[in-house]
Amino acid sequence: MEELIQKLKIQVIEQLNLEDIEPSDIEENDPLFGEGLGLDSIDALELIVLMEKEYGIKIQDAEKRRQIFTSIKAMAEYIHENKK
Repeated sequence: MEELIQKLKIQVIEQLNLEDIEPSDIEENDPLFGEGLGLDSIDALELIVLMEKEYGIKIQDAEKRRQIFTSIKAMAEYIHENKK
């Protein structure tokens, strides 16, 4: 799981072009939106594309998306449980 968390940190940084952030700057339980990384709704769409493209996971339910994208760790857990 730790390997997946590290991979996700790198993928999120690359997907969202977060130029001033290193993987080590992101704690696995930090919120992705709001006070954490400060992501917005456009970034959320990019994360959805990342999940579909890299992991073959489609998330239709908006409430489920909110839960999955709360942190890097939440994303990793969901991928681990649902990867095709």
